[in-house]
Amino acid sequence: MGLFDRIKRVVSANLNDLVSKAEDPEKMLEQAVAEMQEDLVQLKQGVAQAIAAQKRTEKQYNDAQNEINKWQRNAQLALQKADENLARQALERKKTFTDTSNALKASLDQQTTQVETLKRNLIQLESKISEAKTKKEMLRARITAAKAQEQLQGMVRGMNTSSAMAAFERMEEKVLTQEARAQSAAELAGADLENQFAALESSDVDDELAALKAQISIPGGSPNQPQLPQQTTPPKTNKNEVVDAELDSLRKQLDQM
Repeated sequence: MGLFDRIKRVVSANLNDLVSKAEDPEKMLEQAVAEMQEDLVQLKQGVAQAIAAQKRTEKQYNDAQNEINKWQRNAQLALQKADENLARQALERKKTFTDTSNALKASLDQQTTQVETLKRNLIQLESKISEAKTKKEMLRARITAAKAQEQLQGMVRGMNTSSAMAAFERMEEKVLTQEARAQSAAELAGADLENQFAALESSDVDDELAALKAQISIPGGSPNQPQLPQQTTPPKTNKNEVVDAELDSLRKQLDQM
């Protein structure tokens, strides 16, 4: 392959690509229908001209037929009048119109066939234009839907989905953290309440133990006997008696425990 052929092919490919990119489907459909409408107008004009030519040929043919009939009658009249020369001239004129009539008849048949063909083509073109208009509306709707879908896809691609999902995950983690804190606070509150009740129970034991210690520490006292007020002037007794009395009191308290 020569260099110029390669360059020609590259240029043609680039031009075709540019043309393809420049083609707007909706505008191309409008242009196609407009061109078909122009063809329809031209075809109607052609059919009208063909019909007019057919009518002229048909009139000429009918006139030729009338002339043939007229010269036929003239030839018969000349023979009736015994003018054979005049009858011959009449027949010659008849032959001329007969030849013309035959030619007109062939042309008329041809024109009639042409007009019928043009009429069928006109009907077909009108049907194709109607079909093209229907398809154009359908394709226009599809083009609109395709453009909308393309725009939607572009919007979806433009969205930062990963960032949005990460934000959702962060919010979910915060909610879980807050729920864990709330649950921990509830558990701590329950534990503190149990400790308070335990403190109440232990305080009763401590109070009882303190009372018992107080009873034991009083000389001559008993658990059921209240403490007597201290005398301002102690009685004069023997020291050994006081000790013995205190020991006896302590034994009684131990026995009662």
